[in-house]
Amino acid sequence: MVRPRKRPTLREVAEATGLSTAAVSYALRGTHVSKETEERVRKAAAELGYEADPIARALASGRTSMVGVLAGDLQDLWQQQLMAAIGRELLAGDRYALILDAGGDPQRELALAKQLRDQRVDGLLVSPVDPSAAGWAPIAEAVPVVSIGDSLRRARTAGEVLFDNRAGIDAVLEYLTGLGHRRVTVLTPTGPSTPDRPADVYVREAAGRLGITAEVLPCAQELGEATAVARRVLGGGGPGGATPTAVFCFSDSIAYGVYAAAAEASLTVGRDVSVVGFDDHPVSRVLTPPLTTLDWGLAGIAEEAARLAVAAIEGRRVRRKRMLCAPRLSERGSAVRAGGRP
Repeated sequence: MVRPRKRPTLREVAEATGLSTAAVSYALRGTHVSKETEERVRKAAAELGYEADPIARALASGRTSMVGVLAGDLQDLWQQQLMAAIGRELLAGDRYALILDAGGDPQRELALAKQLRDQRVDGLLVSPVDPSAAGWAPIAEAVPVVSIGDSLRRARTAGEVLFDNRAGIDAVLEYLTGLGHRRVTVLTPTGPSTPDRPADVYVREAAGRLGITAEVLPCAQELGEATAVARRVLGGGGPGGATPTAVFCFSDSIAYGVYAAAAEASLTVGRDVSVVGFDDHPVSRVLTPPLTTLDWGLAGIAEEAARLAVAAIEGRRVRRKRMLCAPRLSERGSAVRAGGRP
């Protein structure tokens, strides 16, 4: 019977290089040694077939190299893109993203956050469904938390990468008002249990200032459900019974449902109804017509969120723990003057 080959140890790498086990450990982590020493140790480790034992390393360092990444709702294509980008940023620093989906449910979100905490992730990045929940405070006390999108108002976070939703909403509603739209339906993924999310509140403030009617309706981000809601809106089934001349969607994924519902009703987006999205997913550029939407700079968001999380995990102080992302309106063919006039 052939016995399994014994796994090479850190001590064997140390003996092969003439260094202490501590120096070899530092070299394999890329800290506290010269570049030449690091390269010599890595070469010896490769020749011996040495691989670090993740359990032993976690016990020794108190870290698992796992970072929880909690998505608000992965039905949203833009969030899928963001989570993947965050995962790549973390991987570049030899950390691994454990991505979970809250599915738009605030209770599920907190339950998953607690589970990640209990599994001893080194840090947690979250795009919160309910940023005002009191449950975030004890989680942030136990593990470094970086919030993306909205601030966790009741928790002491390690960092925040926030969206300037007020600026984005002002930009879109002012743009639509300038095109002559006076009745706008806003489709938001916010659920009935979290009615006071900042973006929804800003819509009402901006509409009052501009003197237009903006009706805010909850809408799931899954294509079929978004299409069903948009079908009712375009058929005059929204609040007040009137059909809007423009639909402003708080995610491009929701906007795709409006396109589908318009096609069913033989309406042409960009002529019979104007549609604006919120996050400039790549699919939005290849629609007919291409979707007018907001670009928040996804790559920069992912990079900054990962940077803040890693700095907090390593106990490093950073000059700026709060980043406010400003949107840029990408004007395309989906929004035109009210009545379809050029």
